[in-house]
Amino acid sequence: MNTTTMHNPLIFEPLIGETGKPCSFGVLIKPGRPNVHISELSVEWLRSLVLSHQLVVLRGFDNFDSSESLTLYCATFGEIMMWPFGAVLELIEHANPIDHIFSNSYVPLHWDGMYLETVPEFQLFQCVHGTSETQGGRTTFSSTVEALRIVTPEARELWQRAVGRYQRTVELYSSTTQAPIINSHPHRGFPIMRFCEPPIENDDSFINPSEYSFEGISVSEKETLLNSLKQTLHDPRAYYAHQWQKGDFALADNLSLLHGREKYTHQTGRHLRRVHIHGRPPVTNGHLEVRK
Repeated sequence: MNTTTMHNPLIFEPLIGETGKPCSFGVLIKPGRPNVHISELSVEWLRSLVLSHQLVVLRGFDNFDSSESLTLYCATFGEIMMWPFGAVLELIEHANPIDHIFSNSYVPLHWDGMYLETVPEFQLFQCVHGTSETQGGRTTFSSTVEALRIVTPEARELWQRAVGRYQRTVELYSSTTQAPIINSHPHRGFPIMRFCEPPIENDDSFINPSEYSFEGISVSEKETLLNSLKQTLHDPRAYYAHQWQKGDFALADNLSLLHGREKYTHQTGRHLRRVHIHGRPPVTNGHLEVRK
């Protein structure tokens, strides 16, 4: 459908899932005329779209030519969650990566901020250089709201009991977090999920995986738990994989979505910029146990 905001005609399209059908969440927005800059769109309008659709992709808009200009824009969207390296994480492949996010490997589904003192409400992504469909590298999103809607009663009962315990050490932190699989949205109260997907079993090439265990379930139920989570979170009704094009700008709800990445071809130049935005008020990470 078409609509107009700030006197700019806009084109709304659904995001298309793995089955070729529209996703249950997310929206793709394109400008109806040339030379429309993202900053011309109402920030409050975009925020409301993310809250209602969980994922908003802007395609074909004039964009930001540097991390500095991106940072200035993101500061209008909300309070930036700052890191020691600054506001913008440059997601590019490193020559000798010490962590999987800087390699060309897949990244399992997770939520950002799970090991930090605060959890960002929004993620803003800018695609500087994308990959072709044959090269991989799609960013994956799973709607935990939709997963909870489609899960079987038997699996939901198991999820309701399970508590995930995760530990991870990277250059910036060493932390342990413990979170029930089924949680409540910290601002809006409806059920969401918090889960960090384990890497593929016996994958020795995966760099610096999180350690994980589960409480509230028996040892014999662990395999059933993980299989049901994988099956439901990757169900086409709850799952979307975004093929990046240069200039794409995506705004994601980190509190109700999980996200990850598909493996991509080595040295393709894939380059995303990511900025975290605090909620109003910032969300304290009540699941954090230990941080060094």
